[in-house]
Amino acid sequence: MDSRIDAIYGRQSIDKKDSISIESQFEFCRYELKGGEGKEYKDKGYSGKNIERPDFQRLLQDIKLGLIKRVIVYKLDRISRSIVDFAKLMELFKQYDVEFVSCTEKFDTSTPMGRTMLNICIVFAQLERESIQMRVQDAFYSRCTKGYYMRGRTPYGFDTEPIVMDGIKTKKLVENAEMDFAELMYQMYAEPGNSYGDISRYFAENDIKVYDKSLKRGFIAQLLRNPVYVQADMASTNTSRPRA
Repeated sequence: MDSRIDAIYGRQSIDKKDSISIESQFEFCRYELKGGEGKEYKDKGYSGKNIERPDFQRLLQDIKLGLIKRVIVYKLDRISRSIVDFAKLMELFKQYDVEFVSCTEKFDTSTPMGRTMLNICIVFAQLERESIQMRVQDAFYSRCTKGYYMRGRTPYGFDTEPIVMDGIKTKKLVENAEMDFAELMYQMYAEPGNSYGDISRYFAENDIKVYDKSLKRGFIAQLLRNPVYVQADMASTNTSRPRA
């Protein structure tokens, strides 16, 4: 007699109105138990881009210990949105004779067609994740090109001031007097033969400091490669931008 137990797994990356809670996922999964018992594993606040999640790793350990006979999820992307990770998981399930059940997609991993359909769906799950990433990157880039302050330390040569954009309170970068020194770095670097060291020595000789500290080569390199300065109003300098 098979003494192994069923496992229910739920994952929710963030709380949103349109996201299904872990408890709601479990309610769907319990129908598959048909009144039986199942051990619950849940990871809240974790993305499906990889499998490095505490409770999911605990589930995998229990599988390797021979404790699990079936893994039940609300939807397959609750386990993974990565084709590579999912393929490895399916091999692991097969190795330990573990069935996989997706409540909303009704997959039967015991048949070749079921496994094929499962792989097709995980391809689209990864496509969805990458499309979301691209939309976020595009939105981030669009806001940056308009001069809006996104996060992190305020770049040298800028201050921030409150502003309302699309009905949301945020901040906008505004140039300050230190921008003259940032422009000077660009002007000097545009001259053939000037290195980060040359710029650093010039600023040291003229006692020009950054954030009350002596100007270091690493800071210069970081500043000259920061895309925020491409959008800054440096029209008066009419100089080239940094060489990559």
